[in-house]
Amino acid sequence: MSDLVDVIQESAEHASESKINRWVAIWVAIIATFMAFCNVKDGNLVQGMDQAQAHSIDSWSYFQAKSTKEAIIENSLEYLKAQNNPAFAELIKKDEEKIAKYEKEKADIKKEAEGYLKLYNDLNVFDDQFDMTDAFLSIAIALFGITALTQRKWLFYFAASVSIMGIILGLAAFFKYSIHSDFISSILG
Repeated sequence: MSDLVDVIQESAEHASESKINRWVAIWVAIIATFMAFCNVKDGNLVQGMDQAQAHSIDSWSYFQAKSTKEAIIENSLEYLKAQNNPAFAELIKKDEEKIAKYEKEKADIKKEAEGYLKLYNDLNVFDDQFDMTDAFLSIAIALFGITALTQRKWLFYFAASVSIMGIILGLAAFFKYSIHSDFISSILG
């Protein structure tokens, strides 16, 4: 009779293990699939960040070129004014017009460059959320692996909780809802 009880207990334990392992497999499959989608979306986001940064750098370089041209004209204007020669009146007027033109162009270029910088920073918030998503879901997969080995229900629930946090961060980033945590970013950064 004791052999029968042992067989029944062993079968019950295996059934319980099998049930936990099935749930672990389902969760890991869901997490891995969601991580794949997040990685694709994050890759596209990073490309957008790279483009915004490149445009910002180009705009600031253009701004600097305009500033250099303006400085050269200003020096020329000072020289012409120092000559105090009425024959230079037309040149002085043209130089003053060029300086005014460069000032206006620089203001427009500065606004454009700052717009690209803002776009970069806005996208970076969601890039950070995708990075945190990846971290949470990677930790969850590791915890699910330990759960499969130890068959601890509490560990399964903890791993599921960690994965839910990762999924929430990922969904928020997908739908461009900022739940950016500066605290977590400062630790991970």
